[in-house]
Amino acid sequence: MQIVPFIHALRHPFSIPVAPGIALDRFVYSYLVYGDEITLIDTGVAGCETRIFDYIRSTGRSPSEITQIVLTHSHPDHIGAARAIQDATGCSIAAHFAERAWTEDVELQNRERPVPGFATLVSGSVQVDHILRDGDTIEPNAIHGWDLKVIHTPGHSPGSASIFIQLNGVLFSGDAVPVTGDIPVYDDALASMQSLRRLRELPGIQVLLSAWDEPRTGEDAYRQMDRAAEYLQTIHNAVCANAARGSSDPIELARTTAAAIGLPPEAVNPLLARTFAANLRVRNQKSLLADPPGQE
Repeated sequence: MQIVPFIHALRHPFSIPVAPGIALDRFVYSYLVYGDEITLIDTGVAGCETRIFDYIRSTGRSPSEITQIVLTHSHPDHIGAARAIQDATGCSIAAHFAERAWTEDVELQNRERPVPGFATLVSGSVQVDHILRDGDTIEPNAIHGWDLKVIHTPGHSPGSASIFIQLNGVLFSGDAVPVTGDIPVYDDALASMQSLRRLRELPGIQVLLSAWDEPRTGEDAYRQMDRAAEYLQTIHNAVCANAARGSSDPIELARTTAAAIGLPPEAVNPLLARTFAANLRVRNQKSLLADPPGQE
């Protein structure tokens, strides 16, 4: 669907097998930025290239006009179709330097961060042609003077990056803004909150385009970030409380914490346990919103 002139959102449903006969239904967004050429922000999982190409054709453009893919991070639902799209179009790949290793070697990612069904979600590794760093400006093509500002928003992953088009207030947040009640995924609880706070302080956000959520506009964009901050704190409180009661086994801690925050039993897996473990590393910090010791 068209969000604003020259920006289109594509919602990609997919499933993650979590046990024999049991799958979690998920979705993820990718975004097309139209100009003289086309910039694609994130790709969805393997196979999403078909939907992306069909949509581009439906708007009177050609998939061959994709000249670059900007990856908000390297997780399977964001890079899964990158290899197929690059093979078809010859486009370049841009990602934060901290995501480079897992983007260029997806088997390394699978070993270091196993995800159920990983092999079915990712079509292959891709080389990163352009390294993104905080404050960089991406000039995708001639789009009425638009440029895309890179904002490093670690927490969900070390090199997660959000993209802000200041001229019209469009923020592509990747997975930096968690959705209340959804399965949380992050490697660093404190960095997640700090990144969220940084995005919340951006003036002039008119449209929030998240990978995990429907597009938000106006004040609802800021309210959604406030809700996300409350959710991160709720998770932190629940993890610390259950750990204090003696839940030391990672999966058992994941199970008791998931129940406390209202997640279904099938959400409990090693990836969720990894997320909750990130809270244990800062268990002495009662509020994730507070600056850590030594900072002003």
